[in-house]
Amino acid sequence: MLSSMRRLAAPQDLEAVFSIYMHERVVPFLGYDPMPLDEFRPIYKELVESRSFYIYEVDGRVAGFYRATRYPGRVSHVACFGTLAVDPSLHGKGIAHAMVSDGIARLEAEGVKRIELYVESDNAPGLRFYEKLGFEREGTLRKFYKRAGEADYIDDHLLALLID
Repeated sequence: MLSSMRRLAAPQDLEAVFSIYMHERVVPFLGYDPMPLDEFRPIYKELVESRSFYIYEVDGRVAGFYRATRYPGRVSHVACFGTLAVDPSLHGKGIAHAMVSDGIARLEAEGVKRIELYVESDNAPGLRFYEKLGFEREGTLRKFYKRAGEADYIDDHLLALLID
């Protein structure tokens, strides 16, 4: 049985997060194009300082991460998942499901009634994964996403999970 835990990201997680983020199977679906570690440092510093970026550890190693942010004011019952990835060497072991389910349960315990996230239209495995967890497509942001070196823009789908 794997032992897992969620915790806030810390400065010492930089290299582990960077290696997952920049992996060729992960980076196309996160917010930044491939870059060297020194360029990633300020991005990571901002994630850590947000106090909304979580590390998911399995057996003492960084297995994945995600950002969960709450909206303010009248939409404080809404949270958004983003910057979510699992180490590709651990794919197929149920880690993404465990990590996202844990995040959903934590947000629900904090009073969240709606969780949103965005998935690129060319990320079929991601769309299937979230739909299996109960997220539903609510709309499409046309030509929203552009990867370096690619000629075309990609649509992004807005998905949401409503919690009773």
